[in-house]
Amino acid sequence: MKRAFTLIELLVVIAIIAILAAILFPVFAQAKESAKNAVCLSNARQIGVANKLYLADYDDTFPIFYAYNSQPPAGQPGHKGVEVLLLPYSKNQELFRSPLDAGGPYTGVDVPGARTYWEAYGSSYRFTRCMFSTVAGESTQNNVPYVSTNLVNESAVEDPAGTRVIRLEMMPFFDRKVDVGCARYGYDCEAPYNYYRKWSSTAGRAIFADGHAKNVASAGQFDQQAVNPEGRKSGEATDNPDAWSGTWYSLCD
Repeated sequence: MKRAFTLIELLVVIAIIAILAAILFPVFAQAKESAKNAVCLSNARQIGVANKLYLADYDDTFPIFYAYNSQPPAGQPGHKGVEVLLLPYSKNQELFRSPLDAGGPYTGVDVPGARTYWEAYGSSYRFTRCMFSTVAGESTQNNVPYVSTNLVNESAVEDPAGTRVIRLEMMPFFDRKVDVGCARYGYDCEAPYNYYRKWSSTAGRAIFADGHAKNVASAGQFDQQAVNPEGRKSGEATDNPDAWSGTWYSLCD
């Protein structure tokens, strides 16, 4: 005669399965994020190489700076972005799409239907303004043209290995838990100026003037990276009236 499971036995089995799931699911999630971080770092390294190849062809002059241009958005004729200038060297537009890119609160507002920075602006990676050439009437950010010209030459960079030229758009330490009051990095602010969404819980990526890329896990590491040819540090104080946070980050990043 076959014996059926009792209700208590079934509940015990369900409880064991639930405990195992609670243990294993976070492990799977961490493994998935680690894989995305690895691909993101690989992309960053290849972008660094593409930038170096561009410099070799243009007398060591950095590409023209563009950022967050949504008129027209990425993928449309006439869209302007640094990634477009680097495309002949990267050979693949997907290289500028990080698998971590989850967009942000403002992305879909600026470009309706866009779920990622890559879809909206053509790149999951932010180009450091002070390390790229600005050209009056041509360089644009948020569709607004620059009114001054400043060409950046590779030979003028004091510390190529320590100077950040490109970074992942969202760093985990941009969170308001670290950047209290949105005073340091300007991402996790109150609406309607909230741009932050967590892409990674561990680190972001930075690409340097010499072409190498690495993970950046803390605000301290980030703040010690140079952001202009003269070697000014991202977190270094400045009395420039245009520096909204009082640091070189707010002037150059």
